[in-house]
Amino acid sequence: MSRPKVGIFGLTGCAGDQLVILNCEDQLLDLLGLLDVRDFLMASSEGDGQCELDISFVEGAVLSEEDVTRLERIRERSRLLVAVGTCAVFGGIPAMDRVRDRDRLILDIYGVKGREYDSLPARALNEIVDVDLSITGCPIEKTEFLSAVGSLLRGDAPLLPEYPVCAECKMLESNCLWIEHGEVCLGPLTVGGCGARCPALGIACVGCRGPVDDPNVASAMARLEEQGVSRDEIVRKLRTFAPMEVEALAE
Repeated sequence: MSRPKVGIFGLTGCAGDQLVILNCEDQLLDLLGLLDVRDFLMASSEGDGQCELDISFVEGAVLSEEDVTRLERIRERSRLLVAVGTCAVFGGIPAMDRVRDRDRLILDIYGVKGREYDSLPARALNEIVDVDLSITGCPIEKTEFLSAVGSLLRGDAPLLPEYPVCAECKMLESNCLWIEHGEVCLGPLTVGGCGARCPALGIACVGCRGPVDDPNVASAMARLEEQGVSRDEIVRKLRTFAPMEVEALAE
């Protein structure tokens, strides 16, 4: 049986998700034995940029016309396209300013020289092309990536978390930072899969994995407002990693 041809790509972003893949040290050789990695610039400059691909993993948000062109080309040559990381899935931190005047922002930051830059408001991959699977996280969890690859190799749809970070806190029997300490913790609204790492260390969840499906935003906001937290502060915190999703939820 031939190994599936795979490409791993980065658009505009920090490349942290690609680094997580490279940091699969104990499993990396096994992965290379199962996958025919044809294009992965972070790992090797010798890539095949023309061949058809069975699976493409794409991280980063779309912030330029060049990103749009690259993504459309990747989509054309890929049987399956997987959005990897919060920026690819939700637009991430770069999308925080997309409701503002882009030309004004560029002028304020770069001056008149900015007029020459290829710069667009940040968009998630699914706003440009069809996405077959999304693995969120800032960065992604290594275990989720490996599990997803295993499922795809078996021909199954990966089972990714559909519960909030709060559920993982309960499983760990961690003290609730929200209820017990009155901290603005986004665990009830954020999709799990991280093992509630931050709350377990006494750090309130900042929502870096994006919103869980069908979050009870109204109830969470009402409870936080009872604790003296303003609605504006709640929305501001929620907007950090998935701003456009949050705008729709908070209406």
